[in-house]
Amino acid sequence: MCGIAGMVQTDPDGEVDAATIHRMCEALVHRGPDDGGIFVKRGVGLGMRRLSIIDLAGGHQPVSNEDKTVWVVFNGEIYNFPELRSQLQARGHLFSTNTDTEVIVHLYEEDGAECVQKLRGMFAFALYDERNGRLLLARDRVGKKPLHYALQNGTLFFASEMKAILAVRPELAKVNDAALLQYMYFGYVPDPVSAFEPIQKLPPGHLLEFVRGEMRVRQYWDFPEYGTYEPKSEAELLEELEFRLAEAVRIRLIADVPLGAMLSGGTDSSTVVALMARATSQPVNTFSIGFRHADFDESPCARLVAQKFGTDHHQLILEPDLVETVDTLTRHLEEPFGDSSMLPTYFISLLARKYVKVVLTGDGGDESFAGYERYRIHLEDRAYKCLPGWVGGVYRNYVHPLVPYRMPGRNLAYSISLPWRKRYIEGVSFQAFQREMGILSDDFVASNGTPLKIFDQYLDRAPAHDPLGQVLYLDSKTYLPGDILTKVDRMSMAVSLEARVPLLDHKFLEWVTSLAPKWKMQNGSQKVILKKLAVRVGVPSEVLNRPKQGFTLPLAHWMRCELKEFVRSILLDSQTLSRGYFNAKAVRGMLDEHLQGRRDHSPRLWRLLMFELWHRNFLDRIGSRHENGPTASVPWVGERA
Repeated sequence: MCGIAGMVQTDPDGEVDAATIHRMCEALVHRGPDDGGIFVKRGVGLGMRRLSIIDLAGGHQPVSNEDKTVWVVFNGEIYNFPELRSQLQARGHLFSTNTDTEVIVHLYEEDGAECVQKLRGMFAFALYDERNGRLLLARDRVGKKPLHYALQNGTLFFASEMKAILAVRPELAKVNDAALLQYMYFGYVPDPVSAFEPIQKLPPGHLLEFVRGEMRVRQYWDFPEYGTYEPKSEAELLEELEFRLAEAVRIRLIADVPLGAMLSGGTDSSTVVALMARATSQPVNTFSIGFRHADFDESPCARLVAQKFGTDHHQLILEPDLVETVDTLTRHLEEPFGDSSMLPTYFISLLARKYVKVVLTGDGGDESFAGYERYRIHLEDRAYKCLPGWVGGVYRNYVHPLVPYRMPGRNLAYSISLPWRKRYIEGVSFQAFQREMGILSDDFVASNGTPLKIFDQYLDRAPAHDPLGQVLYLDSKTYLPGDILTKVDRMSMAVSLEARVPLLDHKFLEWVTSLAPKWKMQNGSQKVILKKLAVRVGVPSEVLNRPKQGFTLPLAHWMRCELKEFVRSILLDSQTLSRGYFNAKAVRGMLDEHLQGRRDHSPRLWRLLMFELWHRNFLDRIGSRHENGPTASVPWVGERA
């Protein structure tokens, strides 16, 4: 696992300073503390920071082909690299390392940009082809690894994290208010935009080619059609599911360093641990965290799983200094991020890093097998298909405005009146609270477009005929890369830990996508076939027959107790309210409702808090922090321009 960065000028004879590339890489040291390298040659600079996982001694980057005309810097892991290496050697390619990185340059020589089609793993890489004057950027199919870019005055900058670009071009920190409105609606900024107008995210499953000043972004992969495969029997399906997931787990155990697993005590991570234990001869290192609040403590279930599969289990009961932790993490993040589970993800990563360099996680199961409660709530419990559309319109336009604000069921009635697509999108957004409470200022909302439009567009082009398939596709294109995988990447890499995600292996994922909806959700049950697999591989029934939690926090309690004064002092501060994003009266009303126990507004308050702390701890410090970047020496290869 690594961090990559660099730049390419339109003028092939332009000058790129190695010190500039080094400054970019210095912003990524947390992603790769073990090694660093730079390639600089005639208008091109590639740099990287390395977390050594495979070929510890010989895996220095950048890596080139035999005649040093193709160079690559790479972040990620290619799990099928041994097979690819053998095939390439049979075609006459000579290898100078034992890394997966070197496979990319030789595969590119054979297949050009389409080499990505043969890569199985998580990746973001930058490849420079000197003969053709081409820079190729690529991001893996579902977005496990990040990649950002910005085109300024004919020079293309790229990096794993935006802070590396801003380290050398702080003037690119021009706030994108439309993206910030999307954050307020969803709790993250969906691809391809970022919090800064000039900087874009390369979407998952996409390539970027930059040749002599011309830039082209194109998609190379998407989810196949949903619901096309119907097995002969449940027994046949379970056998194939077990085989495919066991393989996805097994190939992720390749490493030259110790590895383990994050164990939340849920179905997904428990199943992964069960398959890991079967595939290894030594006890698996597992890691979990818990809370003093029993309603949020999954550690007893994690211990049950650990005992069942004989793992070497490590557990931490969290009693964090909340203010200090929140301050630290918002300094690290580059755009506002509203998922409070980043805190336990950060702490479990800290715990794991004391023992291992690599962990497997259970992320991705909810988007693949329909694990979120919202699927049941919006597609089954509240279907109300018998309600004519015109009746809903009459209610929303004429009746709802007359219903008292505090009337129980007021928001539920509005939700029921909506067509199912609008009901689902509203359910995963800030829309209902904005309509009811007016938290965001009128100017902020009116001048920054329609944030829900992008979700409508994903539903329109979803390769699915059934509602469940359509919302699974929507979440896999938005929430999965924008929230879940961003959280896992940033929090694990903040402590130099590599996280691998077998449930999102693209071959496994394509197969799961093809399964009929009934194998994922039916009659109020979710993750139907995955839970049956968990039983089959020995996951304790106590783990499977309980409400879903995930990495949830006692956030409502914290905001009424430990964080009460901190939240109040930040959200009602004149500096916060003067920015023009929030309606001061509405924010006070939301705070009062929460603190008095009338409603639980903790997710919304947390979102507002992260928004303002991002302004203070990241955005407001960019100029002063990057005025004089470090310029210490670093290994580099290639020719100076």
